[in-house]
Amino acid sequence: MKPKVVITQQVHREVLDLLSASCEVEANTSTEPWPPEILRAKAKDAKGIMVFMPDSIDENFLDDCPELAVVGAALKGYDNFDVQACTERGIWFTNVPDLLTIPTAELTIGLMIGLSRNISAGDGFMRSGRFQGWRPHLYGTGLAGSTVGIIGMGAVGQATARCLQGFSAHLLYYDQQPLPPEKEQELALTLLPFEKVLAESDFTVVILPLTEKTLWMIDKKAISHMKEGSFLINTGRGSVVDEQAVAAALASGRLAGYAADVFAMEDWAWSDRPVAVPGELLKNQRQTFLTPHLGSAVNAVRLEIAMEAAKNILQALAGDTPQGALNQPKAR
Repeated sequence: MKPKVVITQQVHREVLDLLSASCEVEANTSTEPWPPEILRAKAKDAKGIMVFMPDSIDENFLDDCPELAVVGAALKGYDNFDVQACTERGIWFTNVPDLLTIPTAELTIGLMIGLSRNISAGDGFMRSGRFQGWRPHLYGTGLAGSTVGIIGMGAVGQATARCLQGFSAHLLYYDQQPLPPEKEQELALTLLPFEKVLAESDFTVVILPLTEKTLWMIDKKAISHMKEGSFLINTGRGSVVDEQAVAAALASGRLAGYAADVFAMEDWAWSDRPVAVPGELLKNQRQTFLTPHLGSAVNAVRLEIAMEAAKNILQALAGDTPQGALNQPKAR
């Protein structure tokens, strides 16, 4: 019998064709996730499962799937998944870390421009029927010559810095693991303490994974160190930022604007996560620019991501080490 592989979210036909050649595939064809009980029922006898951002896998889930041999994550960040639990149960866990860097950096620049140049507000004004030609309003702030502080200098942080070089921006950064001096020079980056980056930046860009140390790293106290009237952009993980503190800072005028592509409600691994984006942010259309996790929403890239995840699954099922393996499973 062919091994069963479950795909939790909608994928391209090419991905289904690749897996179907040697596997029995049960795939979600909707744009909405399966309810948890439905997913568990479908995965209980699966050998492989392809997972995505809305999914979460923990010990209890794995215990209900005794046949599972590989979890192929079609994503980069994997904080919603218990990799150690997979390792203990002899299950491969794989991801595709190198395919989302450029799309996420591009989206980060788009959010910065969209927020600071009032693009969303301008679009709404045009559609209101009130446009009668140029008027002296909706003046914004440009990136050119600005000071940008990047919190988190991993692959996406570095790609964002490269993009910003075209705007002649002054680039500061903070990371617990500083870059080598030659890399700092290449990217025209200046390393400063965390609070100093916040205090000097016109734009603060947060590109961090969610860990115990980064949870609510940008909280009320951190925001109090930020340059008054500056912009905050989050394309890392929602819960790295205290969204309620951001809403309050926008209302007080401490922050000029907030743009985000990630939200705390998506951080399934956090048991106390909110169930929705704060209403204060959603209602504040003048000072916010919010997108529904578009960092990886490039059609060709999404296809490549899912294809890589599928190849990882096939390699594991064939008894080989998957190219994207993040663990070394214990023998069963």
